[in-house]
Amino acid sequence: MSFKSEQTMSYAPEKPENPSPKKRPPSWSDLWLKNTKPLKHVIFTMQLQSLSSPITPTTKNNSNNNKNTKSPKIPKTQIPISNFPKFPNPNFNYSKSESDPTRKLSDQTLLQILSKLPDSNHNSISLVCKRWLNLQGRLVRSLKLLSWHFLESGRLVFRFPNLTHVDLVSGCFFSPRNSGILLTNRVFSMHLGSGFSTKWNELCEDSLFPVEVIDRGLKMLACGCPNLRKVSVIGASELGVLSLAEECMTLQDLELHMCNDDVLRGIAACTNLQVLRLVGNVDGFYGSLVSDIGLTILAQGCKRLVKLELYGCEGSFDGIKAIGQCCQMLEELSICDHRMDDGWLAGLSYCENLKTLRFQSCKRIDPSPGPEDYLGCCPALERLHLHKCHLRDKKSVGAMFMVCGAVKEMVLQDCWGLDNDMFSLASCCRRVEFLSLEGCSLLTTEGLESVILSWKELQSLRVESCKNIKDSEISPSLSTFFSVFKELQWRPDTKSLRPSGVLGIVMGKKGGKFFKRERLFVH
Repeated sequence: MSFKSEQTMSYAPEKPENPSPKKRPPSWSDLWLKNTKPLKHVIFTMQLQSLSSPITPTTKNNSNNNKNTKSPKIPKTQIPISNFPKFPNPNFNYSKSESDPTRKLSDQTLLQILSKLPDSNHNSISLVCKRWLNLQGRLVRSLKLLSWHFLESGRLVFRFPNLTHVDLVSGCFFSPRNSGILLTNRVFSMHLGSGFSTKWNELCEDSLFPVEVIDRGLKMLACGCPNLRKVSVIGASELGVLSLAEECMTLQDLELHMCNDDVLRGIAACTNLQVLRLVGNVDGFYGSLVSDIGLTILAQGCKRLVKLELYGCEGSFDGIKAIGQCCQMLEELSICDHRMDDGWLAGLSYCENLKTLRFQSCKRIDPSPGPEDYLGCCPALERLHLHKCHLRDKKSVGAMFMVCGAVKEMVLQDCWGLDNDMFSLASCCRRVEFLSLEGCSLLTTEGLESVILSWKELQSLRVESCKNIKDSEISPSLSTFFSVFKELQWRPDTKSLRPSGVLGIVMGKKGGKFFKRERLFVH
């Protein structure tokens, strides 16, 4: 038996006339087989099959009774090497191949097997065959849309029918993807062309698809993926929100960009909504109005809300009061870059079950909060977080701490204007157990000591990047107070980043041993 370059086999060849034939030069197939190590086992298997297969050449008698031997037929089970499919080959149907052991498994069984694979392998298994491609689409639960045409063509709902989380914000713009210009914000990001408008307030609105197109896409998505639980969209109208509410009964998380009072009329149909984020006005991108009217509609329609975030929204005392009275399950409220009217802070006292209150990127809290007797207090509030806020108005900051007098966790990060006088107003919060200070460069060691010594229940302290808080200014009473903490992270400046072996410092654990040795440097 011998392999020729034409990949055919012959038996009992005639003896050549020349008894000493010349050595045949190597053919291209010999060189290819010699240098292709990964396919040697394939060729070896084919040789074994050819040896074990009983191939009998067909004979045919002529008139002179001479026996002429014909070439043997290749069995159908053997595949020529030149036609052997490379893996993965999109033109080869592995699901119908006899060598595919998964063809006898049901789709449900194969889905359970594929679901055990890591997420990084999901894209690879979709290249095996069309069946695996369809099954891999059923495993995808979260998707971020970049091309609106992919949704309008129907390919999205056909390819991924079991989606639960969809982000449509980036796909709602008809901006070029390969322009190399990316305009980003904390809220969202978008690509720009070379000829973009110089009017920044109209930049986002000019690149956004029409409202009718977005509403039509939302209806297609809701009908094709009824199990949606979280959706993020920009530029939708009341009809688009109603489509989601009617088709997706399990919708629990909704994020509406470029929202206004009219859009919130469709919120009332979302009976199971628990998490809502409203983005009204974003400086430099777009401007939308969310007033007390929209907040009141929201409060009356979404009574099961647990988490609410208002970004760039307007309103007043009446809107916040309506949310507190109607949304009695509300536990977390975030106020970001608000445009609230004076006196809105007193409405927080109606949120009786509120546990977490966040202020972020607020240029002001409440310039005119009103008399202290009308402010009230949030009785169930446990956490107060302030991030990148302006705390320069003493009356406003004092009213905020008074409303949050029952907090147990206080986090102040990168807040401008927080000096000793402003921080002293926090002494009315006497139940604080955890305090975190980061980026408060105006606060000194004296200002910190005057407040935390009055907090008898304080157990954990975290101080980072506060350059005016010095190790050398720690008093013996403050050092003794630190020694009973359960957790301490003390890095106010770069000089405090000493090796732990020098002073016996162990960050994040009890500080008794640390401050016992540190007193040698304090006195």
